Amino acid sequence: MILGIGFQDPLLVGFIGLGLLLVLVFLGVRVVFAAAVTGLFGLVELLGWGPAAGIVGTIPHSKSSTYALSVLPMFIFIGFLAFHAGMTRQLFEAARKWVGWVPGGLAVATVFATAGFAAVSGASTATSAVFARVAIPEMLKYGYDKKLAAGVVAAGGTLATLIPPSAILVIYAIIVEESVGRLLLAGFLPGLVSALIYAAIIVAWSLRKPEAAPSVSGFSWGERFATLPGLFPIMLVVLIIISAIYNGWATPTEAGALGAGVVFVMALFRGTGAKTIRSALMESAKLTAMIFSLIWGVLIFVRFLGFSGLPEAFTLWITGLDAHPMVIMICILIAYAVLGMFMDAIGMLLLTLPVVYPAVMALGFDSIWFGIIVVKMAEVCLITPPIGLNCFVVNGVRPDIPLGQIFRGVMLFFIADVITIAVLLAFPEIVTWLPDAMRN
Repeated sequence: MILGIGFQDPLLVGFIGLGLLLVLVFLGVRVVFAAAVTGLFGLVELLGWGPAAGIVGTIPHSKSSTYALSVLPMFIFIGFLAFHAGMTRQLFEAARKWVGWVPGGLAVATVFATAGFAAVSGASTATSAVFARVAIPEMLKYGYDKKLAAGVVAAGGTLATLIPPSAILVIYAIIVEESVGRLLLAGFLPGLVSALIYAAIIVAWSLRKPEAAPSVSGFSWGERFATLPGLFPIMLVVLIIISAIYNGWATPTEAGALGAGVVFVMALFRGTGAKTIRSALMESAKLTAMIFSLIWGVLIFVRFLGFSGLPEAFTLWITGLDAHPMVIMICILIAYAVLGMFMDAIGMLLLTLPVVYPAVMALGFDSIWFGIIVVKMAEVCLITPPIGLNCFVVNGVRPDIPLGQIFRGVMLFFIADVITIAVLLAFPEIVTWLPDAMRN
């Protein structure tokens, strides 16, 4: 019993625990600690100290040894090593010379370059931090509006949550016990669609305000083709990961290891020293430890929810509503948008999916499709105030651009994200085509 209260109804304990967790998060307590502490005391209330301690004590080891989680360090290492080896600047240079001539060309180039880096990174904040250093100075040099320059970098970073390898998609797969390989493949086309919609809305806005986003021309075809060899390492990594998973030649973990090996060899050929490689390894280890700790803490809370019966009760309530399933889905997505204003993307998914996922499946929606939709919503939350983590990252790298301006700059891309979600809701085949082809 918690403090000797002794509630008799497990469902009531579940609601109290959920409310306590939300209060702690809104008070600024880190999700990992808020979830772990709430889950522990909830389990003690329902089961007693002995069984609760046994459950909590086994979670770190049992989950760390899960094979599916071993893909995360590989994907994270690919991104950090590609950055330290200087591959990101070559991406931006190639995109600048090929598409700089269109209205808002440098901003469009930033979108395509971040999409390319997302294909080897899998980390949204890392992508935003990298291109805040690479792309913003170039755009400001050509007279771009500061809001647009910062906004496109913050929004472009979110593409890493969809385009494989994506850490958030792996976490979703682990929570709902879905195929990691199928989810990674499912994110590829929606990621491209999202990037194209970003580019289209930049061009439309630039035609309306050409002085705020001038085009950049004067590059010869020889200069453009000269940038292509620099893209080879990243293109090779993407080809290896997608082909290996799609054709069943390797598991996602093995494909990630192959990709990391390719980037490592390319980095050595570029003259990357031991100190740089050590830095990439240390940053990868820190981010991996942070993600694993978050998973441990939240899974303790998930175990508590399971014993309380709250997910089952929520499922029964949702399926009993007299409304079209798509209307319910839209309401769920709006709730995610509101919740994402106060929580980080990974924590939000870890805390909500154990309750929401069973209800969504009971409504008859596809698990893979829902995973892409909900991760796209997590993208939106990365650029919406007051949390908007990617906006804070850009501001940290470029403190000369006020945070308020960055948030105003991403509003254009918030509209683009709403359009993308509407497209994915209307045409679910965009999501399911590749994983279904893999299954067949």
